[in-house]
Amino acid sequence: MLIQKIEKLKNSPVKKTIGKRMKEFEEIGKGTNEQIFSELCFCIMTANFNAKKAIEIQNKMRKAFCILPEKELAEKLKEHGHRFPNTRAKHISKSQKHSKTIKQDLKNFKDGKKLRNWLADNITGLGMKEASHFLRNIGYKNVAIIDFHIIDLLEREKMIERPKTITKRKYEEIEKVLENLGKKVKLSLAELDLYLWFMETGTVLK
Repeated sequence: MLIQKIEKLKNSPVKKTIGKRMKEFEEIGKGTNEQIFSELCFCIMTANFNAKKAIEIQNKMRKAFCILPEKELAEKLKEHGHRFPNTRAKHISKSQKHSKTIKQDLKNFKDGKKLRNWLADNITGLGMKEASHFLRNIGYKNVAIIDFHIIDLLEREKMIERPKTITKRKYEEIEKVLENLGKKVKLSLAELDLYLWFMETGTVLK
């Protein structure tokens, strides 16, 4: 049973690793506009792309995200091995208008889920999943990152039926399932995601 599997992990060395990662997320959220915008760009890059590779690219390009024009961004992303350099460069370029105001933009919202909706509606390249990923990575704990790993796991555990498409409404329905699971194992959605991700991949990334 999934609850038992999670409880077992909570009593393993994985708990310490996840606790450390959660603190890192909180520190990013307290960082500069540049640091937070870099995290936004990381989440734009991860869509349909390897997260580990996206972390490597982020570490090489942090300041470049804020200042390079679209063409140069695309060249850098291609040079560093991104699968979709032109599309991601276009998204990042369109988002640069927020690079110096991102901290204030976020402070305009008290509720993480309302902020997620704003991000998905206003930041090119962010859907519900990517917006949730960004918020989790800067310290928000009440949003779920629902990707195919999570869908696979929940389907296997017979907690959901696999959706044909993930609309906003379907995303929120699955998020409710995860919220209920989180309550049972006494974990925030952010922590729960890291435990479930570890169960599926054997790693604790971001």
